[in-house]
Amino acid sequence: MVYQGTIQNGVVVFGAPVPLADGTPVNVVVGNGLPSQRPAAEDDPLFDMSELAVDMGINDLGANIDHYLYGHPKVDDGR
Repeated sequence: MVYQGTIQNGVVVFGAPVPLADGTPVNVVVGNGLPSQRPAAEDDPLFDMSELAVDMGINDLGANIDHYLYGHPKVDDGR
């Protein structure tokens, strides 16, 4: 859920009442007020996906992903 407001004297002031109980933990994201604003690519968890890759020892995984996932017949990858 996105609630919009402004900072006044160091406190977030919302433009309309919000249905949150006192003491509810929240995260505040500073932006231009547009809920559709996209985060920077560096903030995306998949930005550094190559650093998370693990060599599984399957050299034809790209060509035969359906074989390994669903048991389809293997295809020749042209190598």
